[in-house]
Amino acid sequence: QVQLVESGGGLVQAGGSLRLSCAASGRTFSSSDMGWFRQAPGKEREFVALIRWTYINRYYAESVKGRFTICRDNAKNTVYLQMNSLKPEDTAVYYCAVRPASNIESFRPNEYDYWGQGTQVTVSS
Repeated sequence: QVQLVESGGGLVQAGGSLRLSCAASGRTFSSSDMGWFRQAPGKEREFVALIRWTYINRYYAESVKGRFTICRDNAKNTVYLQMNSLKPEDTAVYYCAVRPASNIESFRPNEYDYWGQGTQVTVSS
């Protein structure tokens, strides 16, 4: 059974940093795209960052570009999201997700097969 477990969320002041981790188990994801999404109260789940199965291509939402960095450690079956210069509008539940390797990247939540339970990130002003 596939499991994704996020950790690293918490409460931080604006301008601070957090590092989220997502550990995968149940299978190897070295040939899968791994992404981060977030959902704020009353809003739809939105794309944050993606690292492709090629390990080279990375994509970011415009709202986090230059502040967030996604990376992966396939030996540990783990994907990370380093979040710097956090803003109150970054407050949300953050989810990691996995999608089988494809020729085309996707930023749509409904195209991802496996999801973690989410970790809360709260940024105070």
